[in-house]
Amino acid sequence: MTTFNKKSGLRSRWQNGLFIALFLVLAGVLGYLALEFRTQWDLSQNNRNSLSQASIDILQKFDGPVQITVYATQQDLQLGDIRGIISNFVSVYQRIKPDLILNFIDPVEQPQQAQSAGVRLNGEIVISFKERKERLATINEQAFSNALVRLARTEKKQLLVLSGHGERKMDGVTQRDMGNFNKKLLEIGFESKPFSFTDQPEIPDTGILIIASPQTELLEGEVKKILDYLAKGGNLLWLVDTGPLHGLLPLAEKLGIVLTPGVVVDPQADRLRVPSTFALGTLYGAHAVTENFDFITVFPFTRQLIPEENTDWRSVTLAEAAPQGWVETGPLEGEISFDEENDVAGPVEIAVALNRVVEDREQRVVVVGSGHFLANSYLGNGGNLDLGMNMINWLAGDESFISIQPRVTIDSRLELSELQLTLIATGFLIALPLIFLVSGLFISWYRKRR
Repeated sequence: MTTFNKKSGLRSRWQNGLFIALFLVLAGVLGYLALEFRTQWDLSQNNRNSLSQASIDILQKFDGPVQITVYATQQDLQLGDIRGIISNFVSVYQRIKPDLILNFIDPVEQPQQAQSAGVRLNGEIVISFKERKERLATINEQAFSNALVRLARTEKKQLLVLSGHGERKMDGVTQRDMGNFNKKLLEIGFESKPFSFTDQPEIPDTGILIIASPQTELLEGEVKKILDYLAKGGNLLWLVDTGPLHGLLPLAEKLGIVLTPGVVVDPQADRLRVPSTFALGTLYGAHAVTENFDFITVFPFTRQLIPEENTDWRSVTLAEAAPQGWVETGPLEGEISFDEENDVAGPVEIAVALNRVVEDREQRVVVVGSGHFLANSYLGNGGNLDLGMNMINWLAGDESFISIQPRVTIDSRLELSELQLTLIATGFLIALPLIFLVSGLFISWYRKRR
């Protein structure tokens, strides 16, 4: 019996020793793999700790290291560990681009460096690539990635805005103008300039021409020069409001687009408590402008665009609206209803992209049936800003440089009824303690029986 116990004890010690050895080997292998191969999963709400695909694409545009200099103290009275916050934020970008070099300078301990850099705020960031620099005073993906977009552009893109006929002003502050849209374009490297035929006889082919809802008749000679610009391969954004075309019918004919009279009426807008004359863009075509675009857009007082089939232009519908609505050709007074004889049933095409090849260069045109959708008063509705930015980027040949919008945080509130709260309280305060007590008594009784 004693010999058996000794053999049994020896075998048990061998088994225990072997288990410990295997466990240590396994721990060492896992540690080695963890050092050599790093894998991360973002389990946060709405993937807030990961970069959007747009930001990843922008990082891949850089062919060298990017320097990030942060002028921040060790602690901030309001934000606390501001260096830690910025370091954690930049580390998400460094996973994609390891040569994103982050440096910190304390503006209090090194005031001369901060002064020479023109730093005014604690936590100000200077991003440098080759000989270009961008500054940031806020830290979020939208601001940081848009700063990278500006650095990645080799030069400012020019926007020529037709003026002299009551067009919407890109630097205007009225509700009708497009000043807010222009500010966003400046953030990603576009520069708009008003263009008038009284100042320049010809439209320079150095950027994108924007025709934003003229209010007075263009002269015949002005229209001819716009057609000449188009014939030479110039890119164009044409925002067309309802009503007369003010001499631009030849432009529509050259583009092969029929602009029907009337206003799009969308009954779905009523359900969202906005006027039915505010058509909701919910259907988008397969195009670079609308790729992965799933926002609702709002087109107030928009008109229908019908691209005709022709061998000159390739057209793609960017947005359709009012699948349950129609084009109202009658007066917009009283109760508006569909007239089978005069009105056109939806869905209605309201934005079109066209392209063709002119002298071995791709020419791009976008026509939208509402200038209101980019106006100051309506730009903040739905995805209007995103769609407008994507249109401009595509026209500039930079469709990969799309606008980066902040991620929406999903509502994390948990609302419970009185009954649910009572059940939870009963479960945690009464039921669970009773279960533990009964389990303990049962285990004690079972051991005594043995």
